[in-house]
Amino acid sequence: MRHIILQYFEDCPNWRITQRHLSTLVADGVDATVTFQLIESDDKAIALGFKGSPTVLIDGVDPFAPDETPLGLSCRIYDTESGLCGSPSLEQLRAVIAPTEEN
Repeated sequence: MRHIILQYFEDCPNWRITQRHLSTLVADGVDATVTFQLIESDDKAIALGFKGSPTVLIDGVDPFAPDETPLGLSCRIYDTESGLCGSPSLEQLRAVIAPTEEN
């Protein structure tokens, strides 16, 4: 079972899209638990290595952020198959959470 943490800050609207994608994957049978971590300050963001909202940690690893991504309270941009978006796509999440041999 994968352990997923969705990190976010309240003023970023994109984390709810990611929440819906994760709920869809779990409903589709992906073996994962999802917890939520509200980031409330820049100090907490820096202490936790938060690279913007939404951040998806899969078993403690952020599969979408290069090491040089700045820390802090900001909204993230993801390069998806549909262009730049504020959330990883459902298929991107599926690929990193429940990879198949074809991925």
